[in-house]
Amino acid sequence: MFEVGATLRDRYQLVALVARGGMGEVWSAQDTVLGRRVAVKVLLPNLAGNPGFAARFLAEARAMAALSHPGIVEIYDYGQADGLAFLVMQFVEGESLVSLIRRTGPVTPQRAMQLVVQAADAIEAAHRQGIVHRDVKPANLLLRADGRLALSDFGIARILATDRLTVGEQIVGTSSYLAPEQVTGHEIGPATDVYALGVVAYELLTGSRPFEADTPFGVALKHVHEDPPPLPETIAEPVREVVLRAMAKDPAARWPSAAALAHAAATAIGMTLPTGPMPTAVVGAVTAPWASLHLVEGAAPVPQLEVLTGPTTRAPAPAWEKPTAAAVPARKRLLLLGGGALTLAIAATLIFVLSWRGTSEPQSQRPDASLSPTATAASVSPAASVAPSASGTRAATSTATTPAGTTPTGPTAKQSTPAATAKVPILYGWKESEVTSEMTRLGLVARITYRWTPDKCYAIEQSPPGGTVLSTGSTVEVVIAKATGICQEV
Repeated sequence: MFEVGATLRDRYQLVALVARGGMGEVWSAQDTVLGRRVAVKVLLPNLAGNPGFAARFLAEARAMAALSHPGIVEIYDYGQADGLAFLVMQFVEGESLVSLIRRTGPVTPQRAMQLVVQAADAIEAAHRQGIVHRDVKPANLLLRADGRLALSDFGIARILATDRLTVGEQIVGTSSYLAPEQVTGHEIGPATDVYALGVVAYELLTGSRPFEADTPFGVALKHVHEDPPPLPETIAEPVREVVLRAMAKDPAARWPSAAALAHAAATAIGMTLPTGPMPTAVVGAVTAPWASLHLVEGAAPVPQLEVLTGPTTRAPAPAWEKPTAAAVPARKRLLLLGGGALTLAIAATLIFVLSWRGTSEPQSQRPDASLSPTATAASVSPAASVAPSASGTRAATSTATTPAGTTPTGPTAKQSTPAATAKVPILYGWKESEVTSEMTRLGLVARITYRWTPDKCYAIEQSPPGGTVLSTGSTVEVVIAKATGICQEV
C-alpha cells in the first residue's frame, strides 16, 4: 500500500514494514514533529473505504485513547492518507508470545501464570471502560526484554463484530481462540476475553493449541463440543484449574472477570498482588453493564468487624473437581446437542463469523498487524463481579448422601459426616454470604474482617491461600471489602 520513505500527512515517515496481516500493515515510522519513533497501522483499502467505517474506527480510537494503562498500547493519532485510514501508536520492540513459544516451547507454570496476570490486568482495564477485546491471542501479546507484557489491537475486532464486515475472500483473525459463544452466535462479553486468555495460557503451558483441525470451521466446532486435552500431570493442580476454568464452555462457569482470573493465576503460584485502589487511570470512562460498583451514596464507613461461622455436618466437595452436568443449572449450560440442527446453525454462524474473525493460518500463526505498548509490571484491578467456586460452580456436587430423616439446608442439598480434611477454595471475588456458606459446608471456620474500599463488595484477601488442605474445624481468615457502607447482594 505504501513504500519505505513515504510520509503520511506530512508528519509520519515510514521507515520499515514490521508486519502484514488480515487487517492491514504495521510500519515503524518517525514522527518528524516530535522526533520520536512510532508505529503506524494502515488499514486495508476495502476496510477504510467502507461507508461509515472510518468514522466508527475514529470513535473507537478515541475510546481507546481515553484508556490509560501500562499494559495497553497508547494511541497517539488517527488520520487518512490517500484514502486509507491509519492509526499512530506507541512502538515497542520485543517478541510476541507466538515467537516466544516457537523459540522456547512450553514455558514454566510460574512464567505462564505471570504472563496471564499481566494480560488479564490489561484486559480488565478495558472491560471497565466497556471495551471487549474479542481477539486476545499470542500474536497480540508482546513481551519486552525485561519481561513486561503488552496487549495490542484493542478495538479492531469490536468494530468488525459490530458492523459484520467481511474482507473479501481473505479471512482475518483466527478461530483457534474463539469462545464457544462467538461460534454459536450467542452474546459476547468480558467472559469471551477470559476464554481466549485461557487458551493462550494453555498454549504457553503445552506449546500447542488445545484444538487442531484441517479447517478453521473444524477448530471452531471443537471449541463448542470438545474438552481440551488434559494438561500434563506435572503441572500443579491450582494452575490447571486456573486454565481449565477460564476455558469453560459456559461463560457463567468461567472466572467472572479478568481481574478474578489474574488473582487466581497469582494465587496458584504464590504471587502476591496489591489490594489497594486500582492504579489504572481511565479518562472519561463509560460505565459498562458488567462494571457496576453497587455504591450506596451517603452510607457510613464500615467498621472493622469480625464474624465467625462454625462448622456443620456437611461433607466437603473436592475443591478442584470438575462439575458434573447436574451441578450446572440447565438454563446456564451451553447447548452441546450435536447432530444436524446445531451443526447447521453453527455452520451458518461460522460462514458469517470467520469471514471477519477467522484466520488464513489455521495451523500456524505468522506475525500479524499487531502493535504493543511499553508495559510495566501489572497490578490487578479487583473484579466487579462474583466468582463461582474453583470447580466452575459456586458449590461443587458432592458424592455424599443425605441421611434418612435429615432435611438438607444451605446452598447444597447433600450432607454427611464431615471429612477429616478440606481443601480451601480460591475465595477472591466471592460475596460474604457465599464465603460463610462454603466454609460452613466444608467444615471450616471463616474469620471475616471488613475493610472499607470505594468500589469493592467481595473477598479481597484470604489466608491460607486457595488449594491449601486443612483439618476440619480450622480457621480461614478472609477480608471482605465494603463499598461505602453497604454492599448489595446480586
